[in-house]
Amino acid sequence: MKLHLALAFLALASPALAQSRPDTRKMTCVAARKLVETRGAIVLSTGDNTYDRFVWNQAACNRDEIATPAYARTTDFTGCQVGYTCRTPTGGPR
Repeated sequence: MKLHLALAFLALASPALAQSRPDTRKMTCVAARKLVETRGAIVLSTGDNTYDRFVWNQAACNRDEIATPAYARTTDFTGCQVGYTCRTPTGGPR
């Protein structure tokens, strides 16, 4: 009985586990930017085996991070600024 229950749970969970993250290469620049704006922060695929976390503004970053412009390939641009990424400043405290 426990085995059947476990298999049923796995069958239900499989589609959720198989979902891939949105891919900037399959979106227009405006669509990618709008997705980041709508979500505030989101992980997007940027290549076959690459991804990044994009944020809409500084508020999505930790206190010790700064929001820096982030670019990705889209269907209409090779370098679309889809939002920002949170980075730790180099050189230590200011």
